[in-house]
This record gives sequence, C-alpha cells and structure tokens, in this order.
Amino acid sequence: MNAPEFKNPYRPGAGHMPPYLAGREGEYAEFDRLLQQDEILENLVLTGLRGVGKTVLLETLKPQALKEGWLWASADLSESASISEPALAQRLLADLALVASSATVGNPDRDKGVGFAASPEPSEVPISHDMLVGVYNETPGLAADKIKATLEFAWEHLKGHRQHKVIFAYDEAQNLSDHAGKDEFPLSVLLDVFQSIQKKGIPFMLVLAGLPTLFPKLVDARTYAERMFRTMTLTRLNPDQSREAILKPIEVAGCPVKLAPKSVEIIIYESAGYPYFIQFIGREVYDVFIRQHAGDEQKSVPVEAIQHKLDADFFAGRWARMTDRQRELLWVVAHLDRADEEFTIQELTEAARQLLIKAFSPSHANQMLASLAERGMIYKNRLGRYSFAVPLLGRFIVRNYQPGGAKPVAGAAGAHDGT
Repeated sequence: MNAPEFKNPYRPGAGHMPPYLAGREGEYAEFDRLLQQDEILENLVLTGLRGVGKTVLLETLKPQALKEGWLWASADLSESASISEPALAQRLLADLALVASSATVGNPDRDKGVGFAASPEPSEVPISHDMLVGVYNETPGLAADKIKATLEFAWEHLKGHRQHKVIFAYDEAQNLSDHAGKDEFPLSVLLDVFQSIQKKGIPFMLVLAGLPTLFPKLVDARTYAERMFRTMTLTRLNPDQSREAILKPIEVAGCPVKLAPKSVEIIIYESAGYPYFIQFIGREVYDVFIRQHAGDEQKSVPVEAIQHKLDADFFAGRWARMTDRQRELLWVVAHLDRADEEFTIQELTEAARQLLIKAFSPSHANQMLASLAERGMIYKNRLGRYSFAVPLLGRFIVRNYQPGGAKPVAGAAGAHDGT
C-alpha cells in the first residue's frame, strides 16, 4: 500500500499562521475590551519569548479590530526604523498614508486650470503620502511636534468619513531604542506623540508586540508608559491547550493518519507547550507517520531524530556565537532547578561554585549576563531576575554540551535534564 498523498497540516515558521490557534481566548476578550474605548486610556503591549505566537496573535487581532470599525496600520519595526526620530516619522507616515487614503481633502490644484483647454480638476483628492510629508515638513518645531500635527491633520479628515479610529500595530517593537549618545530619542518621541494626541481625544491606539525586554524599555524611556499600556504576556500553552493545538489541525483537514494518545503526549512534552515547537515537532512526526502508513506496523515518534533536527535548525546558530565562558555560564543556568523560569545572580553564582572548577563572581556574572542579553540569549525583567530568552534552550544545552571546567560532581545543584 502506498503512502497517502496528503499535505502535512502543521506549519512551523516565523510568524506563519498555524491551521488552528489554541488557548488565546483570554487575550481576544481583553483586546475586545480595548477596542470599545472611545477615549484611549490604554494601549496594548503583547510580549513573550520567541515561539509563543506573538506575531500570529497580532495578525489575528486585525480582523477583530476591522470588524469593530477600526482602521489598521501595521509593520515590523526594523532596527533602521528605530535609529533616529526622522526614521520613526517616516515609518509612521508611510503606515498612516495607507489607511488615510480613504479620506479626501480639498484639491489645491482645483483652480489652476487656464482657459477652455484646461482639464477639470476634482474638488476633493485622497490623502496621499506626499501630502502627509508636506504637512510634516511645513510644521515648525521638533520631530514630535511635526508628527503630532500630521496625525491630527489626518484625523480631522478621517472623522468626516466616519472611520476615524486607527490602530498602529508594530511587531518586533523591542528594536525601538533611544540613543542619547547620538541625541536621537525615537522611542520617547513615539510615546510622547501618542500620549499627547490621545489626551486630545484622538482615537489612535498603539499595539506593540515584542520580546520581554520591550515593556521595561518603554518604562525606562517614559515612566508614564506603565500607566499607558495594558500588557499581555503570552506564555506557553497548558497540556489541554497543547493537545488541542496538536489534534485540531488533523481533524479540520480530514487527515488520513491519526496520532495515538501516546504520540500526542510525547509532542506535548517535547514542545513544552510552545506553539512554534508544537508545529515543528508535529510536522516532523506527521511526515514520519505518513511514510509509515503502509501496513499496520507500530508507529513510534522518532524523538532523538527530531531533537537533532530542532537543535540544528533552531539552536545551533545561536550557540555557535557564544564564547566558551558564556557557554559555561549558560550551562550552569540550564542546571538550576527553575531553569525554564527565572533566576537571580545569587542563585547562579552559588550553583557555579558547586558545578564548576572556576566559578563566577557576582560582578563577573552580571557583566556576562548583560552581554548575553545583548546577544538575545538572556533577558532581565524589572525585578532584577533573569530568564532564558530562547525557549527550551536549557534542554538543548544539557543534551549537547559538557564544559571542560565542570566538577566531577556536576548535578549537585539540581540538574535540569528535561525528563
């Protein structure tokens, strides 16, 4: 019997829409509450580790907003958009132009025709990007003043068309930064602009999605940001939600090969509830099962092979950029009792004394953690605690690395072996 020809129902990828989005009902309900605001008192920060589904959730919020009468302007915030105030302004004006084109303004060229040969000009023309840039350039003052004036200009004409509520949604917003050394403060300008226009009653809402470093950066830039945003932190799915994310795509697509309960539980454990890993492992398992479909032989999940592929595809590139000493520190973190949650410098240094011949002083550990945070391996929350910035990194380290400077009694601090 030949293997059935059927498309794999799982779709791993950066921001790729899965066939079924499980476990986000609470987030949808909270966003719906924010959409009911006539005066914007709360904006939204959507945060979490890579692989928890921020980008996917952001995309699914768009139709919910459109249904409630909001316009939606969105983009990914690249580092280039956050290096200067003019670059930020260019980003905002480009996004605003797309949604503001539904509004019209009086045509300044209406009366420029001469004689009978002149072609008649329309009395109203759509708002264009060039028009917004013109308002920006003609407004005196700082970049913040220019952006405010341009947003107010667009709103004045949008409200006449009964579609005046706009959401500015930005993914990868952790790239936003102020640069005091260059006298450029794009993050502060963004917050100042939206706080100012919202105080005037203009219903333009900010929705920012990014890594856990995002919200602390907002508060560091402007302390009032803590009151300006409602923060949703996406976490991994619980076992029931994970099971739904695994089984629903097969059911909806009418796939010919079903997963046995034991296989489902293995995927739940190996993915640890992270949506990206559910899709990645689900795809690999389903491919194997389709190939095994011929006959009635017992099907088994090739855990080790999938782990090797995941290690190569997701972790190896990041790990290759680490120094030997950084790898030793991360190895110690991976052996903490709460490696997948949070840890302090004290917990790290105490474990290092037990596990390594050459331990870390608190000051050295602090410097290394700051460097690892810049590399996207660790992040620090506002309470001074640290966490892995890459999900399941601890399991990868335990599987693949043993430092030469480890003591023979390694594991005394509570090895996290992922079992």
